[in-house]
This record gives sequence, C-alpha cells and structure tokens, in this order.
Amino acid sequence: MANQPDYIVVSRDRDLRGRRGEVWVRRGVAGLLGVIPLLALLNVFGQHATTSKAAAQPASIEVHAPPAVRMGLLFSARITIHANETLQDAALVFNSNWLEGMTLNTLEPSPVSETSQNGSLRLELGRIQAGQDFKVYLSFQVNPTTVAHRDQSVELVDGNGSLATVHRTMTIYP
Repeated sequence: MANQPDYIVVSRDRDLRGRRGEVWVRRGVAGLLGVIPLLALLNVFGQHATTSKAAAQPASIEVHAPPAVRMGLLFSARITIHANETLQDAALVFNSNWLEGMTLNTLEPSPVSETSQNGSLRLELGRIQAGQDFKVYLSFQVNPTTVAHRDQSVELVDGNGSLATVHRTMTIYP
C-alpha cells in the first residue's frame, strides 16, 4: 500500500473531523441551485398566459398573453376583437415595448398594412362586420439580453378614433 502524501491528514480530510458543518453548507448551496429550475418548472417565473380586456360600445378587445416571461423564451399572444358595430377601418396600435428587446416571429393573419404611429406598431385590419370576432395571433421570442418590467398596452382604433385600450405590463426575468 502506498504511503499517504505529506499534506493529507486522514482525520481531517477523510473523516471530516472538525469540518462536519462544511458538508452541510456545500449540500445547502447545491440544493439551492436545484431549486431554481424546479421553480421555473412550476411556472413561478412566467409563461402562463392571462387575459386582459377592455370594452366600449362599438367593440371590445381582449389580449391573451403571459404577464411574465424569461429571456430567450418563445411565447405567443392572441388579440381578439369583438365588433358590436361595424368597424370601417379597424387597426391595432401596439405600445413600442411589444417589440423592444423581442423578436416578432409570426403574425397571423397578415394585416392589410403595417405602419408606425409615433414609434408604436400599427396594424391596419380593415373592415370588421358587426357581430364578428377578429383574432390576431403573434409569436415572439425574448432576446437573451432583455430584462425589464414594461408597459404592453394595445389600443383598438377605427380610423383615427380610439375605441378601447388594454393596459397591461410584462416582466422579463433573467
């Protein structure tokens, strides 16, 4: 059997005499590192979608999207417009924070046109008949360097007149 090296003290290094507390510190730190993915799996850090609504006489608008996400995450949002009266020139105006630090991957159905309105994204939807629902589906990815708490309001307009605005916020976790 080989001799033990000079710098090894068997009672301290193998038997942990006088170092029992250090073992529990290491186990505690390792356990805390395991808690973070567990909390993410339990949806503590976002991704579960909620619905926010706003209504007016001519139409109502509903936004179904997560209020909290993690950077790098793919997520989708659904905007539903219910027209109580015929909307001649319906449009959605998204707060600029919808696109700040995020990539818009897909937008369905395609709007009649897309434009900018004072730095905000404006989607021209055209005519929506009374009694109809019009749904817009958006697919996003949060850029990996984005961490923020932001306003994500959506305004429903007909021509240049505002009908209803959904006020909501989104938190982006690291």
